[in-house]
Amino acid sequence: MAADPTVVVCDNCGTKNRVPAVAVSGTPRCGSCKATLPWIADARDDTYREVVERSQLPVLVDLWAPWCGPCRMVSPALENLAREYAGRVKLVKVNVDESPLVAGRSGVQGIPTLLVVVDGKVVARQTGAAPEAALRTWLETSLSTVGGPTRSP
Repeated sequence: MAADPTVVVCDNCGTKNRVPAVAVSGTPRCGSCKATLPWIADARDDTYREVVERSQLPVLVDLWAPWCGPCRMVSPALENLAREYAGRVKLVKVNVDESPLVAGRSGVQGIPTLLVVVDGKVVARQTGAAPEAALRTWLETSLSTVGGPTRSP
C-alpha cells in the first residue's frame, strides 16, 4: 500500500502543498514560491521501509500514540525541528497502536520513542519527552556523529 501525502503550509508564502511520503530524489518545495518545505510524513507497518529506511535524507522517527500525553507535548517541538531542518531531515510519525510490527522491531518499551535513521540504520534513540532545545541538541549530535547535515548557521 502506498503511503499517503501530507498537506504542508509553506512558512514563506502560506500556500498549501501536498508533500509525498516518499520521493525518488530531492526534497519537497513549495509549488508557488519554491521554498524548501518541511518533510513530515506518516508511516505504518506496511509503509515503514519505503518511507523511512529507503529515505535519502536522515529521518527523525517519532513513535507515538494518541492517548500518550508526553507524545502530544513533544509533537509541536518535533514539527518545529522539521521546519528548522527543512531539506535536511525528514520527520516521520508512526502510531505504535496502529503499527505494532514497527514498534516491536524498533524495541519500543516506552513512548514517545524517537529514532534517527540514516541509510536505513538507527543511529540514535531517545525515549521520553524533552524540551525542544534538548531535542535540537540531541538531533544535531546524532547527525554530526554520522556526518549528516546539521543546522545552517
